[in-house]
Amino acid sequence: MSNRPDPALPWETSQRRNGARRGAVEWWHDAVCYQVYLRSFADGNGDGVGDLAGLRRRLPYLSELGVDAVWVNLWYPSPMADGGYDITDYRDIDPLFGSLPEARTLIEEIHTLGLRILIDLVPNHTSSQHPWFGEALAGGPGCVERNRYIFRPGRGSDGDLPPNNWRSVFGGSAWSRAVEPDGMPEEWYLHLFTPEQPDLNWNNAEVHREFESVLRFWFDHGVDGFRIDVAHAMSKAPGLPDLGPADIELIGSAAHPDHPHWDREGIHEIFRGWRAVADSYAEPRMFVAEACARNSERLSRYVRPAELHTAFNFDYLTSPWRAAQMRTAIDKSLTTMAAVGAPTAWVLSNHDVVRHLTRYGRPQAEGPVHDLADHLLAGPFDLELGTRRARAAALLTLALPGCAYLYQGEELGLWEVEDLPDEALQDPIWQRSGHTNRGRDGCRVPMPWSGDTPPFGFSPDHAGSDPWLPQPQQWERLTAQVQQDDEQSMLELYRRALHIRRAHPALGKGALLWDPTTGPGVLAFTRPPGFQCIVNFRPDALRLPDHDGVLLSSVPLDSGRLPGDAAVWLTR
Repeated sequence: MSNRPDPALPWETSQRRNGARRGAVEWWHDAVCYQVYLRSFADGNGDGVGDLAGLRRRLPYLSELGVDAVWVNLWYPSPMADGGYDITDYRDIDPLFGSLPEARTLIEEIHTLGLRILIDLVPNHTSSQHPWFGEALAGGPGCVERNRYIFRPGRGSDGDLPPNNWRSVFGGSAWSRAVEPDGMPEEWYLHLFTPEQPDLNWNNAEVHREFESVLRFWFDHGVDGFRIDVAHAMSKAPGLPDLGPADIELIGSAAHPDHPHWDREGIHEIFRGWRAVADSYAEPRMFVAEACARNSERLSRYVRPAELHTAFNFDYLTSPWRAAQMRTAIDKSLTTMAAVGAPTAWVLSNHDVVRHLTRYGRPQAEGPVHDLADHLLAGPFDLELGTRRARAAALLTLALPGCAYLYQGEELGLWEVEDLPDEALQDPIWQRSGHTNRGRDGCRVPMPWSGDTPPFGFSPDHAGSDPWLPQPQQWERLTAQVQQDDEQSMLELYRRALHIRRAHPALGKGALLWDPTTGPGVLAFTRPPGFQCIVNFRPDALRLPDHDGVLLSSVPLDSGRLPGDAAVWLTR
């Protein structure tokens, strides 16, 4: 049975097919944004690393896919201690990826296609090779340049102990000790991530001015918005008190209301200043926050009217493939975001977590899980099951009110590459954890575009270098070329779903009404006018209710029944 609905649907007017939704000032309320992890998307010059030239060449693919915006991960100059999240210059492009004039051309080309562009901003820390940090080290204790960062004397009689017990997200202490030119140790500096990423001091007015200037620089270049990296981290508690036992165990986010460096009230003053910058443009620019808060109510504080516009919904991302847990995450998110007038930003995967196809292809936990090591312990990976559930998850996600973010390769059905050779791993987590945590490289393996052997069109023919991470041979059946026009492929499922989402008046912004008659293991909701989504989490088939037609199904229907681990869109 085809995934395609009948042609000439009554609500498909030419105006909506031509993308009228894109022109709205608040386009982000219902946009679908495609995340490009630049170094793994497409290699234009043959050095084995994705770049702006490769992205520009693949823009027609993104336009035909049917997304509304492109989010480009980091492209700034960097020593690449953490894949570019250690920045030396916020107003330029790393030569590994291209040049500033090429970035300007990319922005123009994206806009010509009727799309928007978001880029990354990393405000919590710079590179240790940033000019500011060099000045801080050279100036010594007490200099004004050092006040841009967080330096403190050590504890103990000789100052040889870190100032407090804070831990790096990547393992080990969050403090490293500076060294004088003669080799003598002196003050310690804070880095919540790697030692090559010193934290900025957001109590310093110069830091505020610098980042507002950076925002204007890229907005003036035509960028439509920013994704804010670790948006919950910049504000630190006065006195830098020790972490309590619960917070030491929960490294990545706050376990209690007064965590000393996650999700503190001081962050919101920063974002109010940024919102004023964004709103100063004739067509307001937007922000999406990568913020880890202890609950959805805390997260909603980031998107109040005078602050940011959207925030990734990590409760949804980390939910297991279980109907009750998914519904709880959906309900909480819709309720809390509606209370502050913000849309919910749904996301299933990104460059920092295990791909959802792999997560769903293992026995499902009762609660949230996103660490690769935890998934490896859950049991063997069932590719067929994971793919089936990922197809259903795509229809569920794209049917929900709000905006959605797709991670490159999910539309091809890519799985987490768990067997990368140890010598190929580049994520600093691998080194910082003492080779106990393999990190995030498995979700960052370069895209397969065409051909039957690596690099699968990722690099040009006769490229001089292999891709920066090796691709599995099994991806030969998942290339974009193979899936093109195959009605049963994952790529065609996404294309058709995005086409329907753009055209149907019920989708994007609007109401969601749960069907109270469904039993356990099923999620069913309607969205007026005339749309219904049903997701069957159970293993057994489900008889569909009365309906006018089938818009799209994640798997072929069986005599009016929806098989297990499947989803369908209906007209009513």
